[in-house]
Amino acid sequence: MNHKNQKFSIADRIKSFKYAFAGFWYFVKNDHNGRVHLFAAAVSIGLSWYLHISALEWIAILLVITLVIAAEIFNSSIERLADVVYAEHHPKIKVVKDLAAAAVLLMAFLAIIVGAIIFVPKLFC
Repeated sequence: MNHKNQKFSIADRIKSFKYAFAGFWYFVKNDHNGRVHLFAAAVSIGLSWYLHISALEWIAILLVITLVIAAEIFNSSIERLADVVYAEHHPKIKVVKDLAAAAVLLMAFLAIIVGAIIFVPKLFC
């Protein structure tokens, strides 16, 4: 279907949100690492609320939470697509999966550093 000639439709936009929420719910139900990240996000948000962090600190915390979860969703998507393309072990598919996992790892390290910068002085100083 040629999407350039398709007229704007609020119903279609609402459907796209439905698909996005369905994808997020699938992620929550089926991705163990995703649930770990969501638990860490909930702890971080709770700690942020408890410590009454500043608006800029909230922005930093929410940004890194979103980056980590989005990276994990991309990683899961790449892994599932790679499994459909080539179900058996393949060295090139392994590299693709490892690269996607590395992106999540980098985001998680960033989140830990940001969390440490914000929380450690408030908790231990």
